[in-house]
Amino acid sequence: MTFHPAQIQGESKTSTAKGKQSAVKYRGVFGTITTMVRTEGPRSLYSGLVAGLQRQMSFASVRIGLYDSVKQFYTKGSDHVGIGSRLLAGCTTGAMAVAFAQPTDVVKVRFQAQARSPGHAKRYCSTIDAYKTIAKEEGVHGLWKGTAPNIARNAIVNCTELVTYDFIKDTLLKSTPLTDNLPCHFISAFGAGLCTTVIASPVDVVKTRYMNAALGQYRSVLNCAAAMMTKEGPLAFYKGFMPSFLRLGSWNVVMFVTYEQLKRAMMAGNHNCTNIL
Repeated sequence: MTFHPAQIQGESKTSTAKGKQSAVKYRGVFGTITTMVRTEGPRSLYSGLVAGLQRQMSFASVRIGLYDSVKQFYTKGSDHVGIGSRLLAGCTTGAMAVAFAQPTDVVKVRFQAQARSPGHAKRYCSTIDAYKTIAKEEGVHGLWKGTAPNIARNAIVNCTELVTYDFIKDTLLKSTPLTDNLPCHFISAFGAGLCTTVIASPVDVVKTRYMNAALGQYRSVLNCAAAMMTKEGPLAFYKGFMPSFLRLGSWNVVMFVTYEQLKRAMMAGNHNCTNIL
């Protein structure tokens, strides 16, 4: 899941000097888009694109690329794969991805949020500068800020996304006339995106707030969550739900359809090589 302006909207509102509340800037998906284009220009919609690409490449290569291998490890090569093995595989690869690629997530959140900071103060002029500045000002451990909530978030996302896709796909293949092809992959991926957004949104909002917070603003992740509940109420944990769903739905469709086609092409290539040999 990526950063959405609405996710930190309450943060800026509650931190306004002398208790004055700033006007709500973003209202709904299309309201957010039009406001950003009007006030910051069309390029603001692609703010942090390089950092986002770095994150997706590093996270996806670990959490998705190793999922089948880790799943086989837990089942010891058995053809029967239970829900427990799938959940364990999802948690494992999700945690491994965070341990490996957390700095890219920190930089992505900071880089995207700086465009919407008061006065539009530019803390970082590029993603490389962001890595250097964070390491210099906060220490190397600053690049791994928010690792605990991100591990929780990525474990939840990974389990929900991959296990739900697996489950929906298996159900469709067993209970409907659909075959292991594009329509089946599309429906399974879209369903996985919806389930993931519902379950992971609270963790994602807290993670984004905490990683974007100034030094000392929150004592811990739990303190951040408690402050949100106290000042903004339970609905704050689902801020940015619709753009998150639209993003995750489309991301899941593209990711799983591409993954299935690549896997099929690789299997066909291996089969052809075996026959030639």
